[in-house]
Amino acid sequence: MKKLFSILGIGLIMTGCSLGDMDNTPTKKVEEYLNNYQTLNSNVLTELDSIVNQEVAFDEDQKTTYRDILKKHYQDLTYTIKEETVNGDKATVEVEIEVNDYTKALTEAETYRTTNESDLLDEDGVFDESKFNDYKLGLLQDNTERVKYTIYFSLTQLNDEWVLDELNETEQEKILGIYEY
Repeated sequence: MKKLFSILGIGLIMTGCSLGDMDNTPTKKVEEYLNNYQTLNSNVLTELDSIVNQEVAFDEDQKTTYRDILKKHYQDLTYTIKEETVNGDKATVEVEIEVNDYTKALTEAETYRTTNESDLLDEDGVFDESKFNDYKLGLLQDNTERVKYTIYFSLTQLNDEWVLDELNETEQEKILGIYEY
């Protein structure tokens, strides 16, 4: 189920730019990180294109659909900063995010695959991965379900600059809307 999004874990970009001292706070760094996705900044789009192009199970039309789904997903991401805690050169920023809930759609696709396999066969009676991908992408595209998650972003201060620590798999899955709750 997570295969469709699994490669995206590496695509969660931790871009940083110098914002000046006023914006050198843990909260501002987390806001910058999340805003890069909402605004589809050029680094996010470059990484997104690289990831989509590596998806070998998709034909070119499916890759375009997949890219569009992810772009919309990033733009639809909303968040609320709940709390910032600083302890020396370490900080945690608690954020409530709301994203498209793709978990249900991916689960539904897998259920359909196992219960209706005959619908996904080609004219020779062989499973047609392309038909299944079209079905799965259609479910993702039509998804209107939303879900809220809490993420605790960790940051470290290096040379007087707050830097977002690498996100773990659970945090990445929450941002992508594929966390199984």
